[in-house]
Amino acid sequence: MQKRTRSILTELDELLVHKDKANLIETRANNIINGAINLINHIRENYDAVTAGELERRLLNAIKGQDPAKFSRGIRKFKDEDQ
Repeated sequence: MQKRTRSILTELDELLVHKDKANLIETRANNIINGAINLINHIRENYDAVTAGELERRLLNAIKGQDPAKFSRGIRKFKDEDQ
């Protein structure tokens, strides 16, 4: 018999779903929002104001449009300009 291994995150996810869905959604939202804030701060620290503004705009548009490629194209554009 083959032993199945599961990630800790999968197991925690299953536990939380059964306990309180609203709490799970709130926790995930807080994590995502804090991650986005940290990313925006990192962008602002590492790029000039114009570039940071453009990347921030692309990030928000990618989230609104549910299309991560929008942000990826922006990053590629600025990477190509730097080279």
